[in-house]
Amino acid sequence: MSDKDAQVLAVAAIIQRVRPDILLLNEFDGDFTNLALGAFRGVLNSGEGAISYPYFYAPMGNEGVRSGLDLDGDGSPDEWADAFGFGRFPGSEGMVLLSRFPVDTQAARQFSLLKWADLPDAVLPVTADGEAYFSKDMVSAFRMSSKSHWDVPVVLPSGQRVNILASHPTPPVFDGVENVNGLRNDAEIAFWVSYLNGSEFADDTGKEAAFSATGFVLLGDLNNDPIDGEGRKGGIHALLTHPLVSDPMQGSKGAEVAARRYGQANEVHRGNPAQDTVEWDADIGNMRVDYALPSASLAVRDSGVFWPAPDAPDGHMIAEGRDGASNHRMVWVDLMID
Repeated sequence: MSDKDAQVLAVAAIIQRVRPDILLLNEFDGDFTNLALGAFRGVLNSGEGAISYPYFYAPMGNEGVRSGLDLDGDGSPDEWADAFGFGRFPGSEGMVLLSRFPVDTQAARQFSLLKWADLPDAVLPVTADGEAYFSKDMVSAFRMSSKSHWDVPVVLPSGQRVNILASHPTPPVFDGVENVNGLRNDAEIAFWVSYLNGSEFADDTGKEAAFSATGFVLLGDLNNDPIDGEGRKGGIHALLTHPLVSDPMQGSKGAEVAARRYGQANEVHRGNPAQDTVEWDADIGNMRVDYALPSASLAVRDSGVFWPAPDAPDGHMIAEGRDGASNHRMVWVDLMID
């Protein structure tokens, strides 16, 4: 950031263009003093489009945290691949919540220590022979969240609160027949369904309580398309159709153009290409995996995905694939809150 990295500047330009009041960043490397976050906030608050985010929430989760166990089953415990969540070091590829409005960090709840086995109706992986894939020690230690799950109240100027529910589940790929990542991704999404249903979970402070907020927005790269891709669909379907959740089905013209740019997987996908939020390789295809889902109690004024078509005025801000800011696009929702 201090060297004016091209990707950092591209990300900052999009944020300054869309100007969200509350923003979740995924895959932002954290550190124990928030030095990188401070530098990035400085980048955002500079230049003609400067925007200030005086408040933030960025505790480290499970990314890159050593487990001391052989979680990948290769016979060698406590390797890099045996971390509780994917990451090269603690804080690697973490999450950051930025806000123009005060964040009630005292009331915020983090669920990084919650065990996978403690979820209602938890489905744990088995081998091809139907045997338990995890040992008893691993089951008792394996954490549900590959990064973290946050419930963070933000105080609006009117005094009203809106709770931000944030997570970044593991991709449901990169495993074997045991389908560890696929099952875990589904569990990480299903957690929110159980939470909204009123199930009580102990957060990282040990406080066990049910969700009680009326207004919320669920944000995150959930790494699961409701129709296409390898992920299990039970959790994502239950979330998108939950009676407390409103799904704006955000879309963009740029996504439609990108789906036609390359064939292969995009040609056989059944989902609406206008709702894609990520541009992956042609053999995987583009999908809807990033979400901004408000509660049904909030009035949606507008919504979309910042993915302008190449010939649009902002088209130059979006590069193909992983070039430029990211191969993921910003998903947004504009809410009218009294």
